[in-house]
Amino acid sequence: MGKNKEKHVDEATQGKIQSSPKLCGTNYPVSIAFIVVNEFCERFSYYGMKAVLTLYFIHYLGWDKNLSTAVYHAFSGLCYFTPLLGALIADSWLGKFKTIIYLSIVYVIGHVVKSVGAIPDVGNSTVHVVLSMIGLILIAFGTGGIKPCVAAFGGDQFDEEHTDERTKFFSIFYMSINAGSVLSTIITPILRGDVQCFGRDCYALAFGVPAVLMIIALVVFISGNGLYKKSPPEGNVLLSVCKCIGFAIRNRWRNSKNSPKRKHWLDWAEEKFSKRLIQEIKMLFRVLVLYIPLPMFWALFDQQGSRWTLQATRMNMDFGGAFILKPDQMQMLNALLILVFIPVFDMGVYPLIGLCRIKLTPLKKMAIGMILGALAFGAATVVEINVIKTVVKPPASRESLVQVYNLMDTDVTVQFPGQNIFSESIQSHEDPVGYRSLSLTGESQIHTVTVNHNGAAHQCQLAFKEQTAYSLILHGRPDGTACKLVEDHIAKSETGAAYVRFINTRSEGINITVGNAEFYAPADYGNSHNITVQRGEYNGIKCVSGSSQYHIDLGLLDFGASYTVILKGGVEELTSTKMEDVQANNIHIAWQIPQYALITAGEVMFSITGLEFSYSQAPTSMKSVLQAGWLMTVAFGNVIVLIVAEGAGMEQWTEFLLFAGLLVAVSIIFSIMAYFYTYVDPDQLDKLFSDDDGNVDGSKSKKNETVYMTDMPLKTKM
Repeated sequence: MGKNKEKHVDEATQGKIQSSPKLCGTNYPVSIAFIVVNEFCERFSYYGMKAVLTLYFIHYLGWDKNLSTAVYHAFSGLCYFTPLLGALIADSWLGKFKTIIYLSIVYVIGHVVKSVGAIPDVGNSTVHVVLSMIGLILIAFGTGGIKPCVAAFGGDQFDEEHTDERTKFFSIFYMSINAGSVLSTIITPILRGDVQCFGRDCYALAFGVPAVLMIIALVVFISGNGLYKKSPPEGNVLLSVCKCIGFAIRNRWRNSKNSPKRKHWLDWAEEKFSKRLIQEIKMLFRVLVLYIPLPMFWALFDQQGSRWTLQATRMNMDFGGAFILKPDQMQMLNALLILVFIPVFDMGVYPLIGLCRIKLTPLKKMAIGMILGALAFGAATVVEINVIKTVVKPPASRESLVQVYNLMDTDVTVQFPGQNIFSESIQSHEDPVGYRSLSLTGESQIHTVTVNHNGAAHQCQLAFKEQTAYSLILHGRPDGTACKLVEDHIAKSETGAAYVRFINTRSEGINITVGNAEFYAPADYGNSHNITVQRGEYNGIKCVSGSSQYHIDLGLLDFGASYTVILKGGVEELTSTKMEDVQANNIHIAWQIPQYALITAGEVMFSITGLEFSYSQAPTSMKSVLQAGWLMTVAFGNVIVLIVAEGAGMEQWTEFLLFAGLLVAVSIIFSIMAYFYTYVDPDQLDKLFSDDDGNVDGSKSKKNETVYMTDMPLKTKM
């Protein structure tokens, strides 16, 4: 251990004596170029993987929306718990450089395991789930572990006198974070949806490219090894804080009866720890108490990648034929808007408010940010209410859904015993009038259905199961009317694709090719399987029946719709009639822009202001502890979503409304707490404790510790 410590000191001393070469005669070290490129690639890998994660859970692993949302937020939460571990390792054991290297290797392994788990040929579904979870856990430890180290390591590269250059570096560093985020959330959904591998969306490629970017990030970072300044581990202030608190609690418990009362419970640590450290922890707690309501904001904010993405899958994503957006690409809007809103607020909004003689304190800004977040979910609620108008609500327990296809030559009426669900006649070869609810007496029931056609009544014995949707196909036959009951697929595609099936009225089976999808419709009113087809115009569709080949036009197969195509005709020709079972998505995805704009404006006022306030109110030595506390609020916010997603069991629009209401309530509580908060100047500690440099046990306080994170316009994308 002694040799290792000497080696650390030697490396640090050499780094300070032999400054890194500068870029083009400036005061910027060459080493920061490697750090910025590393950060860009790492953020690309993280956000690229995360952008497609929710849809991966649903389509590849076959999970439902609630479980997918819960696991997504469990992963996000873990990514914000693990920075505590990374900071501990860096400050107390390995130093920043080695911590970044070792945990980046863990990060790469996680990406590779995750990518392998997305290859269909590797094992069964259980293997895919296990590999995916192992990969995500490793990624969480990797990205979280290096999170508190990379920016601070970049700040270490500058000489103390070059503070302006260091500040500009953090701006560049911040830009690289958002650039990686924007590009990845555009590119990886394209790799997922536009590239087909193993006969389906190519999740292996969508995860593989971020894995390659993380490998590049690691290689680039290692390449700058000879240029870096490397500081030795200096001890973790969080451990000192925990030791001081623990000692105060134990000492008070042991001696409270025999010793005089003290003004503050932390004063019980004075026997072992310096008064300065104790006072710094008191100031720290005053800020941490204000953190208690903050997780609710992050609970809403982080749903952009889960609930809001799922909402986008049920919307129209066509921008006038110019381009078609993927549902998981909409997340890029936050990163784009944040780059626009920061200067707009700093140079426009805040000065204008100041001209109106309104004093906008940091805590007021944070409270307004919460209200903006709640308004964002109010907007999401309005959008969701309109979106679900095109969704067929699944049948409840002891209930089925049924619609009727009348393929007879004239109108018919359909009667169910004791239930008047089709009161009007059903026209020949017309779109169904919609699904109707059919009550059952148990899990299943046989209904005797009466069909009236041309004055003649025909009865059919049909078996219905609960929580299932059906199409009743009526067609003629020599002895009267035939009834055929077919199970339907009413759930909309989570990728925005259309569902299509064919009913073949001819006496010979037909093979149909629609895009990359192959259908077979058996003869004599046989129906094909329901298969998803990418949204688009489909004309000149090839149909093969026996030795004959035909072409039909299907026209536009729109986002989220379900179609039944009736094939009919003689030997010489084949005609088609397209009917819409489930309505297409008719709410444009652009209606999500207001909610993204509101949540991003809320982020600017809440997140950036919150960090600036926190650091202005805490001593320099406590800033790293505050950073840990801030990240923990993000982690607990994701835990809130996890609990609600798995436990609430409510409709999506009511869930959005619940979150909005909770955040409004929390903002009121926060405003009351802020009203009674008194702003302090931590620099006064230097005057108060000018002669108190160390702890009683001989360890020095960290009042002169440089915490570069405070110079950076931070946001949670770090």
